[in-house]
Amino acid sequence: MKFIVSSSALLKQLQHISGIVSANTVLPILEDFLFEIEKNRLTVVATDLETVMKIHMDIESRETGKICIPAKILIDSLKNLPDQPLTFTIEKNFGIEITSDNGKYKVMGENPDNFPKEPETKDASQFTMTSSSLVTAINKTLFAVSNDDLRPAMTGVYFELDKKSITFVATDAHRLVRYRKTDVNCPEKHSFIVPRKPLNLLKSALPDNDDELKISYNNNHLFVDHGKTELVCRLIDARFPDYKVVIPAENPYKMTVNRQDFQNALKRVSVFSNKSTNQVALTISGAELQLAAQDVDFSFEGNERMSCSYEGEDIQIAFNAKFLVELLGATSSPEVVLELSTPSKAGIVLPVEKEENEDLLMLAMPLMLNQ
Repeated sequence: MKFIVSSSALLKQLQHISGIVSANTVLPILEDFLFEIEKNRLTVVATDLETVMKIHMDIESRETGKICIPAKILIDSLKNLPDQPLTFTIEKNFGIEITSDNGKYKVMGENPDNFPKEPETKDASQFTMTSSSLVTAINKTLFAVSNDDLRPAMTGVYFELDKKSITFVATDAHRLVRYRKTDVNCPEKHSFIVPRKPLNLLKSALPDNDDELKISYNNNHLFVDHGKTELVCRLIDARFPDYKVVIPAENPYKMTVNRQDFQNALKRVSVFSNKSTNQVALTISGAELQLAAQDVDFSFEGNERMSCSYEGEDIQIAFNAKFLVELLGATSSPEVVLELSTPSKAGIVLPVEKEENEDLLMLAMPLMLNQ
């Protein structure tokens, strides 16, 4: 079997899916790409048993066949080749010869029949949304996902489907992001949790444009089809916490502040905070916001003041500055509103300028003030 493909085009496509391939796996074949050739179309598959990712590309070939090729050596060799056509010749014993303009390279492939089969889209419901909508939703929520494997429900993003909207929620119990798109119509009310790894892969592989994505799901798997790129992942089998209970119904005090200035001040002051808590205390009175951080162990201290617009009683409240900076980075609005009630209740961060068909709410749990 023989096929011809552009070296740079192949490398670009393989890099989209190489994040799935893990070294030192229990099954050595998981360190391979599965190449499926069907006349002038090549499909490359990578899997770690939890997630499957495929790319499709055009090639020159008159044959049909399959072969497993070790991923690391293939990508390493393509990185060092200039852009040129490569000829792959596959022997009966799974040996592979790659011919370039100036050289010949041989590598031993594996039997494609041993490559794991991908899940089927049985009993799947389907809806569509634009590629940029999904990429934006992932960017605005993924950073707030928990790393705690003892709470598996929080290690992914919660998708809440409705007939007229889709809501994405992520939380690690210290902060929460709820992002809603009101221009997506889903077939029915449904919810599921998508793990972090496949969302990270999608974020890199999908274009930030208006291409239409076909998204299907059943009880166990999510299927995302962009045409040239496909992803299937196993859903997290756990119950997501009732996030609506955490969001305060009434936060009467409202501080409006320039997002960029606030973010930069937090970064500067937090340098002097305790490294285990990143605690920065906010004191708001009138039209002034004071930020203070200290690390008693090293006698570090940082203070700044900035102007704001505030409605409410004077208040002092402390937050983890790192978390607050990340929340502020999830919106592009020039100004944000911080809604507060007491020093022990969650603060809500909202963008002043909202994008069309979007609703973004971010929440940060306060820290106990150092007295």
